[in-house]
Amino acid sequence: MAPLDRNGTDWAVFINEKLKCMPPDDEQIWRKRCVYKVPTCVTDHNSKAYHPQAVSFGPYHHGELHLLPMEEHKERALLHFLKRSKKPIEPFLESLREVLQDLEDSYEGLDPKWKGGGCECTASPFLMLMITDGCFMLEILRTASQKVEDYASNDPIFGNHGKHYIMPYIRRDMLMLENQLPMKVLDQLVTVENNGKKDNEFINKLILKFHSPGTRITTMGKCLHVLDVFRKSMLMEFKNNQSEEDKMGHDGSEEIIWSATELNEAGIWFKKSMTDSIRDISYSWGVLRLPKIVVDDTTESTFLNLIAFERFHVGAGNEVTSYVYFMNNIIDNERDVALLHAQGIIQNAIGSNKAVAKLFNSMSKDVALDCDSRLDAVHRKVSSHCKQCLNRWRAHLNRNYFRNPWARLSLIAVIVLLTLTIIQTVYIAKG
Repeated sequence: MAPLDRNGTDWAVFINEKLKCMPPDDEQIWRKRCVYKVPTCVTDHNSKAYHPQAVSFGPYHHGELHLLPMEEHKERALLHFLKRSKKPIEPFLESLREVLQDLEDSYEGLDPKWKGGGCECTASPFLMLMITDGCFMLEILRTASQKVEDYASNDPIFGNHGKHYIMPYIRRDMLMLENQLPMKVLDQLVTVENNGKKDNEFINKLILKFHSPGTRITTMGKCLHVLDVFRKSMLMEFKNNQSEEDKMGHDGSEEIIWSATELNEAGIWFKKSMTDSIRDISYSWGVLRLPKIVVDDTTESTFLNLIAFERFHVGAGNEVTSYVYFMNNIIDNERDVALLHAQGIIQNAIGSNKAVAKLFNSMSKDVALDCDSRLDAVHRKVSSHCKQCLNRWRAHLNRNYFRNPWARLSLIAVIVLLTLTIIQTVYIAKG
């Protein structure tokens, strides 16, 4: 960038020189990027959610002091990987060197110290990093879902002890946007390992077994990295009965949706969706269907990184962002969480219902609902239900008279007394 203290002539010359060197089309640069640094304006309210605590993958957090203990295990995993493949390191180096430029271009703002492929007889720091981290990730994915004989039972990472105490941290770190490896790294390593044989879904299936063992998806297609695979598994296809009217946009007016408790008081029932896809949210005939979600210690970090990925990767979509926004709208406090829990929609694994409500409220900062999304159509239909006079009156009655049991008993007593009075009046009139 040109310094601002240049005089006008120098600045014009500088710009003209830059213009001569300007590439004819920089679209390819943006298309290759898939791993991003999350800016401070996003990480400010919860920086821990974006920074790995056990292991680094890729260049952004490599060498940080608290992550150094895992480096010796990475090298050990690399040796196990090579020994099992019965191949030296050279063919793997050569395979990744062929796509080195694409791998470097995958990272936004890559530090210059990582750039440059080195000569054919040496490996650059970036190339060594890709192979070491890639092999370690493959070993993690395999040993977590398959039986690998060449690790000792008391191995601190790959043994049973590691699976219970270390793997949960690695699993969380593997879903952080700044901690991704391009899928091409894993793909090249597995292809060389299998003598050129390539299964486009093999790595996707490994990732799903590790991160979403209950998910059954046979074909996912090309994915960018582990976080992208996990996101797509959350958006698995389901039958969409949305009408053309629902798909149409609206006039841009702001629709305010009530909390789950208020919606229930207005006559809306909550039911669990047929699938766990976060796209499987629908409203029909007074029933709002939502997918089941397990809320645990990793939920906030995972969702925040998925939201960040959708925010920075052009064309990724905004389904996760819209889902979090929608859930924040219907969850105000612990009563809303308790209602959704009672219907099997929220499975609380972090303790109090108040903590779950706080979690959803904090994740939705600076996010909005896309007016063209399917969820916006559901949002408007629910709002339309609540705007009807009968439903507003019903909600008011429930909120002010039926929520308090004593008020409810008092109202019943008044109704009984009024009924008896009418009966007595009719009886006297007849007599």
